[in-house]
Amino acid sequence: MPDPDGRGVYVALGSSFAAGPGIPPQVDRGALRSGRNYPSLLAEEIGLPLVDVSCSGATTAQLRHDRQPTLTGPVPPQVEAVTADTTLVTITAGGNDIGYLGTLISAAVRGTLTTRLPWLPGPVRRRLDLTVEVPPPETFAEVRASLTALVDDVRRRAPRARVLLVDYLTVLGTHATPATVALSAEQIDQGRHVAAGLAASFAASATDAGADLVVVSAASEDHGVGAPDPWVGGLAMGVPGFGGPRPFHPTAAGMAAVADLVAKRLSTGPGA
Repeated sequence: MPDPDGRGVYVALGSSFAAGPGIPPQVDRGALRSGRNYPSLLAEEIGLPLVDVSCSGATTAQLRHDRQPTLTGPVPPQVEAVTADTTLVTITAGGNDIGYLGTLISAAVRGTLTTRLPWLPGPVRRRLDLTVEVPPPETFAEVRASLTALVDDVRRRAPRARVLLVDYLTVLGTHATPATVALSAEQIDQGRHVAAGLAASFAASATDAGADLVVVSAASEDHGVGAPDPWVGGLAMGVPGFGGPRPFHPTAAGMAAVADLVAKRLSTGPGA
């Protein structure tokens, strides 16, 4: 999609925290992608043509070199959307590499089940209790390396592109309690450690690659699940591919907030 004004094209790469599953309108059922996700809102604000290939469930390998299966068929590696006329690229991915959101959702669903079924025998309740495993340091190092390699891939395809790594909205922020997120205090603590490791991977990759970084995680600490003004939703379920809320994922307000944060970062010079 060439820009007739010669300003270039904005390409959005990422997983569900970029795609916006459950936020209407859903414009791509296979990718679970919203027409009001942060790339769409940002493109409107800055006036660049948008090529949005973000796809829920994507790993960094599927951004770089692997095809990704979706509800409507496989899609090519996202980086293939980057062309020589690309002048802006945003990247939000890495959580699926470590099973971040999937584990939180599973733990919350199991916790809700045991709460609602108090008659379950003790052994069954213990089997349903899910530890939110904190990956070892080498796993986070792999995310860091993969993000850095992705930035290099983008620059080979689009040498004049400005590349921004946009990390994840905080899910378990200052307002997270067992009552608000359907997780135990221990699971909340474990989930926060995973989120901190993911944020650190983004920061380290930005330094390694010399890319810009938008630290959405820090800006959203007071907007997690249970906050008065949440930017991510709680434990509510929609039907995949047909909209509806997605547990522990960005809300419309969260996407608008991320778009504003990225726009502010763009208003400064690269590396500022």
